[in-house]
Amino acid sequence: MSWMKNYDWIVIGGGITGSALSYELAKQGWRVLLLEKDVSPNNATCYSYGGLAYWSATTELTRQLYQEGIEIHRNLAAELDADTQFREVDLVLTIDKNDSPQNIAASYTQFTIQPQLLDVKEACQIEPLLNPDAISGILRLPHGHIHPEKTNRAYQQAFCRLGGEIKIERAVRILQQKNRAIGVATHKQNYNSDRLVVCAGALSRALLQEAGISLPLYFTHTWAIVTEPTEIRLRTLVMPAVQQRFTLEANASQVPWDIPNSQPLAQILDVGAIQFLDGRLILGQISSITTDAAAISDMVAAEAQIRAGIANILPELANLRGTCHHCLVAFGKNSQPLVGTVENWTGLYLFSGFTSTLLVASPLAKHFVRWIGGETNQIMALLSGNSLSE
Repeated sequence: MSWMKNYDWIVIGGGITGSALSYELAKQGWRVLLLEKDVSPNNATCYSYGGLAYWSATTELTRQLYQEGIEIHRNLAAELDADTQFREVDLVLTIDKNDSPQNIAASYTQFTIQPQLLDVKEACQIEPLLNPDAISGILRLPHGHIHPEKTNRAYQQAFCRLGGEIKIERAVRILQQKNRAIGVATHKQNYNSDRLVVCAGALSRALLQEAGISLPLYFTHTWAIVTEPTEIRLRTLVMPAVQQRFTLEANASQVPWDIPNSQPLAQILDVGAIQFLDGRLILGQISSITTDAAAISDMVAAEAQIRAGIANILPELANLRGTCHHCLVAFGKNSQPLVGTVENWTGLYLFSGFTSTLLVASPLAKHFVRWIGGETNQIMALLSGNSLSE
């Protein structure tokens, strides 16, 4: 392998985190290389619902980030000169027929914006596709929504206009001199850089482990169905009020991650449906704690399980033509992202493991760039301590 030109920064991972960060770095005049392993990415950004849950902040930190995030997205299409399909739309959180609406509503008092509790009749007036026999009510909240792939592409196009480079090559190893990162080896060649930031989502874990770095960064295997465009129209975004995914993630650190296991250690289904402006829907989703990132997916079983859940809540959508997709979704311990320097390393940074990724990636990229530029930054001071050993 031969050495290529020197870069100020190499960003590993072309999902929304890597793309937003690459753009912000290039805006500062740095020479930036963005590495993405797939010509047609098959990552969490591609199959994301596209939701911007700015109402869901529970701390001063998340309140600031979520408010910054929604303001950025309200103006991002103009900044990037591309359509992100941003819109503000009602989010409907369905309450199971066996659950108490009042008890479920009470569990939402921690959030910045309080939901409106509606009975079954009111719920079906807002979202006529709901099955009234499956719910005891809904929680209604304001919500933002974007097209994740279009937004990601817009960031990359703006990045390239600023002089950034994108190469479709899989990063296989962090190049180092003792505990200093000096570049990246891909499956094709080596790239040299002064600083390296890992934004590779779930695949960040294996890349870091290859360098002897063990961090509290985990992932779920996730399945969702992407339908063909349909004339059936959801008026809202529909998700369950009790989302099991967060409990699943909270228990992830108790799982033995050092030994890859291809069998699910825990698995849940959160039934939801999101429609994009072109009429396509994403139906899902199944989340599974399976510590082998390369575990083979049973797509037939996953699709059947999702369709059965949709048939109960939104029966008109259950049999729409579509394809089941699988991806990995990264997250940090206690829902804390890993942002900042890697302990005992020079030139190596993390920008991964987000919850509410689409909402916080953009503001955090701005904070990160100001921080590495020497600014005292309260947000980064709070977050950079999360990059600790597992």
